[in-house]
Amino acid sequence: ADAFVNAAITGVKGGLVVVAADDPSMHSSQNEQDSRFYGQFALVPILEPSTQAEAYELTQLAFDLSERLALPVLLRIVTRLAHSRASVDVRDAARPENPLSPSDRKGWVLLPGIARRQYASLLQKQADVCDALPPAVCEDFPAEGQKAPTGVIACGIGYNYVREHVREGIPLLKVNRYPLPEAEIRDLASRCRQLLVVEDGQPVVEQAVRALLGADYPVRGRLTGDLPRTGELTPDNVQVPLRTASTLERSRVGGLQDEGSVPSPVKARPPQLCPGCGHRDVYTALNRVAAEFPGARIFGDIGCYTLGALPPYESIASCVDMGASITMAKGAADAGLRPAIAVIGDSTFTHSGMTGLLDAVNDHAPITVVISDNLTTAMTGGQDSAGTSKYEASASDSASSRSTSGWSFLCPRTWTRSHASSAKRLPTKAYPSSYHAGSAYRRRRGSKRPPARVNTRPLPRSPSRGEAVT
Repeated sequence: ADAFVNAAITGVKGGLVVVAADDPSMHSSQNEQDSRFYGQFALVPILEPSTQAEAYELTQLAFDLSERLALPVLLRIVTRLAHSRASVDVRDAARPENPLSPSDRKGWVLLPGIARRQYASLLQKQADVCDALPPAVCEDFPAEGQKAPTGVIACGIGYNYVREHVREGIPLLKVNRYPLPEAEIRDLASRCRQLLVVEDGQPVVEQAVRALLGADYPVRGRLTGDLPRTGELTPDNVQVPLRTASTLERSRVGGLQDEGSVPSPVKARPPQLCPGCGHRDVYTALNRVAAEFPGARIFGDIGCYTLGALPPYESIASCVDMGASITMAKGAADAGLRPAIAVIGDSTFTHSGMTGLLDAVNDHAPITVVISDNLTTAMTGGQDSAGTSKYEASASDSASSRSTSGWSFLCPRTWTRSHASSAKRLPTKAYPSSYHAGSAYRRRRGSKRPPARVNTRPLPRSPSRGEAVT
C-alpha cells in the first residue's frame, strides 16, 4: 500500500495502470477487500469495467489518463470478470512508446517537506481528474417533472446483472469510474422516489450516495439488506430487490423468476491436494511427529498446501496471511509452545517468508521451518518463482559451508552450516519417505537455532514445464 499511495504523491512519468482483482465471496482469499478504498485513499482515478470488451477499452483509457494526469490509475475488476472470457475487438496498432525525458529529481525524494508540497499538488489535481474521466452513462431517465418509483445505480459487473433482468423501462445510471459522477447522481435522485445501488464488494458507492443525498432520501442496497451484506453479486440475488422495489409491469421486466423455480446447485465438492503431490507426504510425516508431542502446533501459510487443514490431514493450527507461518511459529515458541513448526511453500517463502526467517534466526527461536517445494507456483498459473530449483542446492551448500547456488543470503552462515537439509522427490507408495522425513524432523527438534527442512518434489501436473501428466 505504501508504494501505491506514494506513487500518487510523486506522480508518474509515462502511464502506470494497476489492475486489482477483488474477490467477493472469498473464493481464494482471506477477506473481501475492496480496492476502491485504496484508490480513494490514494486520490487516484479508478475505472471499473462491466464486460471483457469494456475492460480492454478502459485499460487503454487508463493509460491515456495516467499520462495526461501524471498519476497512477487503478483498474478494478472482480472474480467473475477475471475468470471469464469473451471475444474482444482489438486495435490494429499498438500505442507508440513514450520517449524518455528528464524530470525534476526533487519530486521523487519524499522527505517530509517535499511530500507536503507534492500532496498539496495532488489535491489541486482532483478537479482535473473529475474533468478527465468519461461521462456517466444514463439510461431511461424519466422526463423532467416525472417521478419513477425506483432508480438504479449499477457499478461494474452489477450492470450486467441488472440488465439481465430488466432490459428497459427502469432509470439506470451506469458507474464505471471514480470519483463518482455527483451531478448525474443528483439528477437521477431528483427523478426517482428511491435509489437502489448494485455494486460488488463493500458498499462504497451506497455510503457515498447516502452522504451526497442526505439521510432523508431513501437509498437501498447492501446496508439495508436489499442485497446481501457479504458475498458476491449474482443474477439471483440481484433480481430480488429489483422485484420488490420496482412497480414495473412484468412484461417490461425480462428474466424474473419465482424463487421456488430456481434449481438447487450441484452439491459442493471440497478441494483436496492433487494425487501425487509432495505436500501430502509432508503432512503425513509431520502428523506422525506431532502425535508424539501433545503440545505440538503446525502453522500454515498461503498456497494450495493450506489444504493440509482439511481431512484427512487436519494438520494446520492457523493460516492467516502470506509469510505468517514463520512469524506465528516464532511467536508461539516465544510464548512457550513447543514444538512449533512452520510450513511454507517455495514461492510464498520468497514472497514474504524470508524476513520472518531472518528474525527467527537472529533471536535463535526454537522453531522448525519446512519449505515444501513443488517446483512451481501452482495456484496462480504454474510460473516459476524466485526460488524455483534453488532451494535444494541452497540447503546442500549451506550444510557444507559452500555457497555455489547464490542463495547463501537466505540465512546467516552461523545458522546454515548445520541447520539446513533437503529431501528430493518424496515417493508416494505407502509413503516410505514419510518415515525418513519424520526422523529428520525429530533430529532437528532439539536444535537451539531454527532448523529448515526443504522438501522438494515437482507437481505431477505441470503442462507449462512440458512434463507428462501421470
